[in-house]
Amino acid sequence: MATLPNPLPSLATSGLRLPPGTLVDATIDEPWHEPLLWYANGPAAPGTWASLRDAGRSHGLLPVLIDRGSRDQGPEVWDLNPADTSYPGDHDAEDVLSEVWDAYAEDELDTGNTWPGLAPVPLAEGPDSPEELAAAMADMLTDDGMAMEGARLALVPARRSADIPAAIGWGGPLNHENDVARLCAVLRSWEDRFGIRVLSLGFDTLAVSVARPPTTQEEALALAAEHFAFCPDNIQQSTLNTLEAYAEKALLNQEAWSFWWD
Repeated sequence: MATLPNPLPSLATSGLRLPPGTLVDATIDEPWHEPLLWYANGPAAPGTWASLRDAGRSHGLLPVLIDRGSRDQGPEVWDLNPADTSYPGDHDAEDVLSEVWDAYAEDELDTGNTWPGLAPVPLAEGPDSPEELAAAMADMLTDDGMAMEGARLALVPARRSADIPAAIGWGGPLNHENDVARLCAVLRSWEDRFGIRVLSLGFDTLAVSVARPPTTQEEALALAAEHFAFCPDNIQQSTLNTLEAYAEKALLNQEAWSFWWD
């Protein structure tokens, strides 16, 4: 994957004031030639996201929460595979989504097999900027008693938030897509249209904040087709197993989207 120079090898002399943490270079095959990410040894707390985002930005490092899940497993055992990960900019979001739609939509959704095209940019702007919302959502997720209690904050060398999964060779969607950079091309498109930021990664889970969510059922329904192609399990293995139900409950006015691949 094409990247900027990786600042992680010189993190100790960078001047960044970081809490105690771990550099991860473990992959599915053998240690990578340089660290893929740094993550804190202790749980994140409200305010940590914004402080590390501001500190890391000038060094080409972006924040993401590491969800260690019920098994308390971090990225050093996630079977990262940077060697087989391409560059998100080499892929077209609509091509990626339409390929999945054409292959599975007719059978899985009992609907016409014509790809509806990318959803339009929502007409209404959100009240917060993408960066402000991401920080607020991260604070909420890491507050005491919240769903991601114990999540660690990480810094990843990436050009933009959408590229974070590809930058570490994340294998969460492996049963759906072997090259996560193709899905990062979709995340890039969602950055541009919906103001998303990658909030968290787990072994096979991904969550994003959404600064400009759809505000009408029509907008949400158009987007639901993209979510099906991006992560079919969100609909196939959910009680929201129609595009209409998913659009209404999971997308309409929702400032966070979550994905899980079986």
